[in-house]
Amino acid sequence: MRVEIWSDIACPWCYVGKARFEKALAAFPHRDGVEVVHRSFELDPGRAKDDVQPVLTMLTAKYGMSEAQAQAGEDNLGAQAAAEGLDYRTRGRDHGSTFDMHRLLHLAKAQGRQEALLDAFYRANFADERSVYNDDERLAELAVAAGLDADAVRETLADPTAYADEVRADEREAAQLGATGVPFFVLDRKYGVSGAQPAEVFAQALTQAWGERAPLTLIEEGGGAQACGPDGCAVPQN
Repeated sequence: MRVEIWSDIACPWCYVGKARFEKALAAFPHRDGVEVVHRSFELDPGRAKDDVQPVLTMLTAKYGMSEAQAQAGEDNLGAQAAAEGLDYRTRGRDHGSTFDMHRLLHLAKAQGRQEALLDAFYRANFADERSVYNDDERLAELAVAAGLDADAVRETLADPTAYADEVRADEREAAQLGATGVPFFVLDRKYGVSGAQPAEVFAQALTQAWGERAPLTLIEEGGGAQACGPDGCAVPQN
């Protein structure tokens, strides 16, 4: 079974939702039969790379709330994150374009290190003091520490077209599936779960999707075709 997760590094509920989903997945009896694939989604796709501002400033401008309301929301998110064992700085974070991070995540997928890099980006954005925005050196440090090839990382960052098509393809696919926000979880392209749901909801979704998988239908027209198996390969007889 495949679970695809559309998310954005700038999304605090994606950070929390990933932890809740992983809690459900860890307890799922068929964990080894579940493939998890992370997909790109930008909350602010038109944002320029050098347009970086404090989170509170972004929240007050985007949602028309007061600074006190924005700070209260951050405090609530900090509490939600702490309940999942996650570090979360409720003061002093900033906000910017995540496009380069998504491009690096596609590079990481090609190198089998996507999960490690996503976790590194989340921790850096929500828990560390140093910003991840408009700082290629910072992104390179995180990517190399997550196990990516240093030369490939720097080449990707230097070429704004590298993996850009893959990011945009993920985002188009999210729109086609009806995702208007993230996190958005899709199980076997049959069930969708939106938002940072409690672990119990993810557990129920996993169980339901697993139980409703279509059985494999074998087509054996003609029969007698040669094949290899645990006991070896059939040898044609004259």
